[in-house]
Amino acid sequence: MSRKLIGLTMMAVIFVAVPRARADDDDDAKKPSLHSLAQNSALPKAYKDFSQFLYRPSGDRVVEQPESDRLMFWTKTGQPDGYAQRRGDSIFYYDRTGRAVRVQQLPPGVD
Repeated sequence: MSRKLIGLTMMAVIFVAVPRARADDDDDAKKPSLHSLAQNSALPKAYKDFSQFLYRPSGDRVVEQPESDRLMFWTKTGQPDGYAQRRGDSIFYYDRTGRAVRVQQLPPGVD
């Protein structure tokens, strides 16, 4: 009985240890993750003209998001301070809580 138990225990240890050893050998040949590929993408970046966004909080860092017609405002400490988003013929400015604080009307014919 004890020989069977020892044999089963050793087989379990072998089955657990062998896949781990094989996984450790493959560390050198790992493929890049999707996150690293996205950071260094060869795709062209979207370009948008944000010159019509007139209001920008003083001292904030501005991050452009051309895919969604949006400017993000960040404080110097790295906290979000609001955003501006174009909708139709207007640009809406939101504070850090998501409440609209300003609306800028665009002249007709502005793309």
